[in-house]
Amino acid sequence: MSKLPAPEAGKGTHTLPRSVVRARSLRNNAESLNKHQLRTEETRRRLLNAAAKVFSKVGFEAARLEDIAKEAGHTRGAFYAHFSRKEDLFFALLEQKAYQHLRTIQAIVDEHPDEKERIQKFREYYANLAANPNWSMLMLEFKLFAARHPKLRDKLAARHRQIRDSFKSGGVNWLQICRASDDAQAEGSMARIALEALLHGVTLESAYDPVVLPKEQAARMLGHIFDLLIGSAQSN
Repeated sequence: MSKLPAPEAGKGTHTLPRSVVRARSLRNNAESLNKHQLRTEETRRRLLNAAAKVFSKVGFEAARLEDIAKEAGHTRGAFYAHFSRKEDLFFALLEQKAYQHLRTIQAIVDEHPDEKERIQKFREYYANLAANPNWSMLMLEFKLFAARHPKLRDKLAARHRQIRDSFKSGGVNWLQICRASDDAQAEGSMARIALEALLHGVTLESAYDPVVLPKEQAARMLGHIFDLLIGSAQSN
């Protein structure tokens, strides 16, 4: 069997067809791009986790970008590669939290087709939110920040509404607890606003003085609030 002639010294191996060279180049570029995307996503994830920790520790307004970047193991430049300002980072956290909320609600809907059982599961989910006060306190602080800065308030509130409405388009939200008819939508929206506001208020009161309002009692209170508001929205 004949063999290919050995390459002459200094001339290297035989030249590959252009199609093979191009295919390898494209594959290498794709692999490099994928690795870059993975690194980018990992950096963003680290920044979000770091922001959640720093916000919980010192609050939104007092949080410094340097501290968030340091907590994430990156420089301030890495922050600006992903976010324009601190408010953008908060909204990214808000979207993440809203998505988690959506997935939980969707799971309840899928796993509990019976209406009464589903409403009971929603009630338990809502009441148990009192066990983790960090998010409610951060939301309250952010809203106070917006209220104290009128030039930013309208823009921040509009962005918040945009995020909320984008998840309504998924077809799963608190309105599914209420009647499905169109005339119940206004009542359901009011119930959602009240549920959110009262959740933050009760959670803050419990965090402020757990002797007067322990978490267990706060959860029971939220359960009663749920019954009143959702029952009212269903009966209208």
